[in-house]
Amino acid sequence: MPNSDPARGGIWMSRTENAPEILIRSCSSHDEQRLCVDLQRRIWNFADEDLVPPAIFVVAQHTGGHAYCAFHDGKAVGFALAFSAETGGRRFWHSHMVGVLPDFQNRGVGRMLKSHQREEALRAGVPTIEWTFDPLEPPNAYFNIARLGAIVRHYIPNCYGGSTSPLHGGLPTDRLAAEWHVASERVKERLAGISIPLSGFSTVEIPVPIAIREWRVSDIVRAQEIQSELRNKFMDLFARSYAATGFRQEPEQCVYILERYED
Repeated sequence: MPNSDPARGGIWMSRTENAPEILIRSCSSHDEQRLCVDLQRRIWNFADEDLVPPAIFVVAQHTGGHAYCAFHDGKAVGFALAFSAETGGRRFWHSHMVGVLPDFQNRGVGRMLKSHQREEALRAGVPTIEWTFDPLEPPNAYFNIARLGAIVRHYIPNCYGGSTSPLHGGLPTDRLAAEWHVASERVKERLAGISIPLSGFSTVEIPVPIAIREWRVSDIVRAQEIQSELRNKFMDLFARSYAATGFRQEPEQCVYILERYED
């Protein structure tokens, strides 16, 4: 886990076994905000029409949100963008984007960015951070649910409309909505690497073949069928007060584990 030092203006320095020394701090200049735009191109290969422009990073920081960059040897390797939000009197941050360059993925940088977000939320008295992620991306699901301790209770069909990123394979941009209750025991235990037993009562499993990432390119019809099946299963279970609270990886498939959930 990275260490925060409020006296240094929220600058974090961290080193893990898998990652070199990483500096995480707020994007305080227009040049740094433009770096975040360049990172979007390099991470997702977005066309210009799908890029979040520098002005939006400015707006986020001036309206209760934030933008952070991860630096290695003075070069930006990742970023996080979040907005302040409120629904029905419930205050939270919407984490719109967290991205890491391919060469620095799976080296702890994404975890550092999310941990920094959490520490800042705790300091600001924000109880929840929410974000969306693709249910067809097993590594993201594992990171969000198994490593961070987020829960999922909402499915949004074609959330963003069409996408120019080749990573999305031309499929509808269906998304699961993660809820990260930053002060909860669930989150504390998952961040500490402690496995949380499920209730065992009325648990339901939703498997996703690992090969779905390849089928998005090689067999789009098959990928569409699997996405449609997942959409129907998730939306049915969420309507019956289930939540995705666990995630398991197997050689040929990954498995979402859902149980009945109440606040």
